[in-house]
Amino acid sequence: MDHFAKIKFLGASGVVTGSKFLIETSEKNILIDCGMFQGLKELRELNWKDLPVAVKKIDVVLLTHGHLDHVGYLPRLVKQGFTGKIIGTAPTLAIAEIILNDSAKINEEDAEKANREHYSKHEPALPFYTVEDAEKTINLFKVEVENKWIDLSENIKYRFQYNGHIIGATFIELDIHGKRFVFSGDIGRSNDYLLENPKTPEWADFLFIECTYGNKLHPKEDVEQKLANIIIDTIYNKGNLIIPSFAVERMQTLMYILWKLYKENKIPNIPIFVDSPMGEKVLEVFKRFPAWHKLPIEDYNAMCNHINIVQSFKETWETIDNKRSKIIIAGSGMVTGGRVLTYLQQLIDEPSTTVLLVGYQAEATRGRQLLEGAHEIRFYGKYYPVKATIKTIESLSAHGDQQDLLNWMKNIKNIPEKVYLIHGEPTALDAFRVKIKDTYNWQATIPKLDSVEEVVI
Repeated sequence: MDHFAKIKFLGASGVVTGSKFLIETSEKNILIDCGMFQGLKELRELNWKDLPVAVKKIDVVLLTHGHLDHVGYLPRLVKQGFTGKIIGTAPTLAIAEIILNDSAKINEEDAEKANREHYSKHEPALPFYTVEDAEKTINLFKVEVENKWIDLSENIKYRFQYNGHIIGATFIELDIHGKRFVFSGDIGRSNDYLLENPKTPEWADFLFIECTYGNKLHPKEDVEQKLANIIIDTIYNKGNLIIPSFAVERMQTLMYILWKLYKENKIPNIPIFVDSPMGEKVLEVFKRFPAWHKLPIEDYNAMCNHINIVQSFKETWETIDNKRSKIIIAGSGMVTGGRVLTYLQQLIDEPSTTVLLVGYQAEATRGRQLLEGAHEIRFYGKYYPVKATIKTIESLSAHGDQQDLLNWMKNIKNIPEKVYLIHGEPTALDAFRVKIKDTYNWQATIPKLDSVEEVVI
């Protein structure tokens, strides 16, 4: 007897962010990831809408990893009636807890500021979710181990497999009536500074693969030399180097590289400030889960001792007022919010300032605007002229490039019945579709947002 599954593409379909994939079966309804949309205004506005599905009938959420575009919608899901378990690896749930609490606080602070200064179109401006909403969500978390099949019902089981990218990240194998659904999540890179190489799937009847860099190869640049040159130029210009950074993984990688450059006498002892309460908490996750990364504890301790961790908003202003040349690493990575805006507000109009972008910049984010040469950027209801030098190091991205993605697929022994390309902008998706056809002779499809597919299992 045939069984059927419905796949609902509720996010990261035709776009990079907002990861949500609902698998409906006769036994269980399973949501893979539950992330926020980021970037374009029309995408961000989707975050405020209820999901077009029966949320109360979702039995479980399985998380590939803890980034905001994979977990940031969870409190809204709970507000819409979800009461099941939210399952991930221990580091993933630790990261998700940090991100949800931090995001909730920022939401509350931004709403309060907008109401106080009257720059929102909404009266009153409301937080996307509150700290209380986040705590209710975190109470539903359940840890499961990596590399072990876990039964969800008589005919459904799943397994988390190590995937690099960030600490705790996995791809998910979902076995339904003997058919294998593989969700790539975000695929890490080989030879990462902090993480082991991703594992790879060996069978996939239905493959859901990210394409963030489906049309690109990361530059073969000497990251350490390029960063050292930028730092030396910053000191020569008596300026400041501001690095907007994701608090998870990128910040810790930057800290490690900067410490390594100093230890090897490639840069002088320039003060380095990390201003990210969330980034500091993520450092603790690295300490708690040493099996999930390859940084020895003695290097971890030396790195942390070399860096100044900014503990308060008062210290943020003391750092800005410090006239010495310095390196400032602050969230967020796409300049969409966070402490980095305070530094840019004060320093982006100074020609001696350098802003270094070190990760993927989604469409319509301030990071993308800076990358594309914007002469001014808007935040806190005002425009600020951009007189700083804007630099970029693409090869620090935590996402695999096109070749990494192809390599990740190469051990799949069968020809998948369906290959779905997700997590990509249209040009990346289409380029990777062609590349898969040329490389493996597999047909791949690009699902649209809110589209539904029914498959035989």
